[in-house]
Amino acid sequence: MSIDTSVEEIIALVPELARPERVVSGLPGGLTNVNHKVTTDRGAYVVRRWTDDSTLLSISRDNEYENSLRAAEVGVGAPLVAYLPEHSAMVFRFLAGEVMSPRKLRRGRHLPEVARSCARLHTARRFHQDFNMFELQASYLELVRARGFRLPDRYEEFSPHVVAIRDALSARDEGTVPCHNDLLAENLIRGGDYGFYLIDYEYSGNNDPCFELGNLWSESDLSAAQLEELVSAYYGRPLRHKVARARLWGLMSKYGWTLWASIQGGLSKLDFDFWAWGMEKYERALREFDSPEFERWLEEARRAD
Repeated sequence: MSIDTSVEEIIALVPELARPERVVSGLPGGLTNVNHKVTTDRGAYVVRRWTDDSTLLSISRDNEYENSLRAAEVGVGAPLVAYLPEHSAMVFRFLAGEVMSPRKLRRGRHLPEVARSCARLHTARRFHQDFNMFELQASYLELVRARGFRLPDRYEEFSPHVVAIRDALSARDEGTVPCHNDLLAENLIRGGDYGFYLIDYEYSGNNDPCFELGNLWSESDLSAAQLEELVSAYYGRPLRHKVARARLWGLMSKYGWTLWASIQGGLSKLDFDFWAWGMEKYERALREFDSPEFERWLEEARRAD
């Protein structure tokens, strides 16, 4: 990954960071950014830098900036200190707390608090843009074809399934709320007034809240019972049609982010096996597309409990 502006140059531009005594260290993680922690006598901060390649992944940094502000307003996002688009950088307050992992979430004891934090985010001011996984997946597929990136076996075989999911979800107008839309476990930090902070708003936008829950379930490979627990905690009671919606959105999440991995594998210079990461998602999507339960999920999503 080539980034023109160094972290020291960013520090010099931000008064909160440009303190006489400071410690700069790298932060792990980040598949589209390079992140550093800067600790000064006035606190700790995170410097996020990116390349222009991220625009091919449909990331709008203006959108991320606006929505990060709105998430912080309701107490679940990191406070924004500086936005420097001309230098491809943002600076946030560092949030101290336990970073989640899929394994930690699969233990199950945090799910009610995660649901509460999502519900809090969903009360934020309307986000800057909308997010639609059907449109994003179609855009990614067009880019993969145009650039000659790798496409998994059987991928386009499931186009009719995507149409069926879209039709089933469109049967009921559930409305949209401000959503994170990319809730990898590592984007959850335990702390704050609502149980968890949610960080990294690259794909944030107004969306069906069941996408949020289904994406979270999918990203950490939670069990079917844990999805029901998550949905019940969010809505205050078990609702079969909401569980079905979340399940179908989780499937679309896996299917769409598979192409994200293909694009990143073709573009990124990071030392990370994006193809293997994407194929793990795709193989789980295959099992769900081929499942005899697929038609039942469609039917339950169409009707009220």
